[in-house]
Amino acid sequence: MPLPHLALLSLFALLPSATAARELVRGNGPEPATLDAHRCQEVVCGNILRDLYEGLVTEDAHGAIVPGAAQSWSVSTDGREWRFRLRDELLWSNGEALTANDFVASFRRALDPATAAPVAALLRPIANAPAVMRGEAPPESLGVAAPDASTVVIRLDEPVALLDRLTFPIAFPVYLPAVAQFGAQHTRPGRLVGNGAYRLDAWTPQAAVVLTKNTQFHSAASVAVERVRFAVTEDAASELKRFQAGDLHLTETVPPRPLAALRAEFGDALKVSPYLGSFWLGMNLTRPPLRDNPALRSALSLAIDRDIVTRYVTGFGEEPAYGVVPAGARDYAPYRPASASLTQAQREALARERYAAAGYSAQRPLAIELRYNTSTLHRRLALAVAAMWRQVLGVRATLRNEEWKVFVQNRRARAITQVFRGGWIADVNDPLDFLATFSGADNPLNTTGYADAEFDAQLMRAARLPQGAERTALLARAEARLVDADAVIPLYFYTSKHLVVRDVEGFEANALDHHATRWLRWREGAAR
Repeated sequence: MPLPHLALLSLFALLPSATAARELVRGNGPEPATLDAHRCQEVVCGNILRDLYEGLVTEDAHGAIVPGAAQSWSVSTDGREWRFRLRDELLWSNGEALTANDFVASFRRALDPATAAPVAALLRPIANAPAVMRGEAPPESLGVAAPDASTVVIRLDEPVALLDRLTFPIAFPVYLPAVAQFGAQHTRPGRLVGNGAYRLDAWTPQAAVVLTKNTQFHSAASVAVERVRFAVTEDAASELKRFQAGDLHLTETVPPRPLAALRAEFGDALKVSPYLGSFWLGMNLTRPPLRDNPALRSALSLAIDRDIVTRYVTGFGEEPAYGVVPAGARDYAPYRPASASLTQAQREALARERYAAAGYSAQRPLAIELRYNTSTLHRRLALAVAAMWRQVLGVRATLRNEEWKVFVQNRRARAITQVFRGGWIADVNDPLDFLATFSGADNPLNTTGYADAEFDAQLMRAARLPQGAERTALLARAEARLVDADAVIPLYFYTSKHLVVRDVEGFEANALDHHATRWLRWREGAAR
């Protein structure tokens, strides 16, 4: 429904002044944990890094893979050798030449165990990568080479959808002289050297990261937005107020409010679309009371009414989830356990049986902590889940709200967490991307501590196979094993939701919700 005429006038009259409008202001969620491309594992740093850097290939506004630093590529008939031809006269943002050797050195750095890249597993299919990652082989043995200054050759141990993986920051080139000189501080303004459409101008902690157009970028002439500010917007309600006040042109999300009411208020400024993301509650399986207690874990999962969660708490067309891989994952049908076919009343009756079997009752209730990072939606969701647990089982849940960085550290340490906010946003459109977060007890992404040798073996076998029925079957069995063990509490599958002012064009829906600033532009005639 379009905005009424007066509402349009009142909303867009509040946009920044003509001078300030030259800067595009984007809400971006929490403070980024890092701007080191090889150490990024979060949506917030990924959004910024896709502006600062460019891999061999990149994504267009619709999410399709297009030439990036490489102008063309070819692959061998067995799918195991890829050759990338770089664009002519590529430059770093400081004006120095960017060559194939820089890509080779960056791949080596990304997989060097000293880098401690949390998503290095995305590049595991590269020849000899597992041995390099374990420290059993030198980085120089990695299957990436530069036969000349304009050619990058990547050899794989098994055929995979390599181009998808090369769009992720772990595959971006990093300017190693700055790393050598400044160490971890190479990501600061004045020191970070990239090769993307923008360069880092300022970074004010807990406030904003500001980028300006990189005039050395190979396609700088087509980059319409001269300056972009990624604002820290941890609280969705506050972010909405900033958008309404004209302080933001583009929001990271929208707070949980009835979809119909939001459409009536904002019209086509509201952008809602399917998204490859899965939201779950993680459980610390390395410590009591959840360790070695599948009956208790099952009871906690069954007691949650996912229809109420998606209808009244999230309210943006999210789908109730009973597994971890969402619909829309390539060549995959999401797993549905037997409990998904029960009525909610039946699930709750079964929850009470398993709660009792786990040794709990009204006289001996479970006391447990539910931990989440600062967010309006996460707080509402935690309150709803705690209420359902108390009503159905008599559980006494204490809610713990933490700032993002503290929350991430505690979740990864598995020392004080019990139940915690979890989930995964796809890096690439592959069901393995979701399942791999639960593999390996020493995996920093495996915040539950789930340890199952057969699950790990199934993922490893699937990773070595090309797309096809055998690979899909292995992944399906692995997901069933994970979900049936009640190692996690799936709640819903995401939709992406943003508010975009009408003066900004080029914002297109895509399954991974990637929106690089280089594809955005000011509407013709818009105030600048």
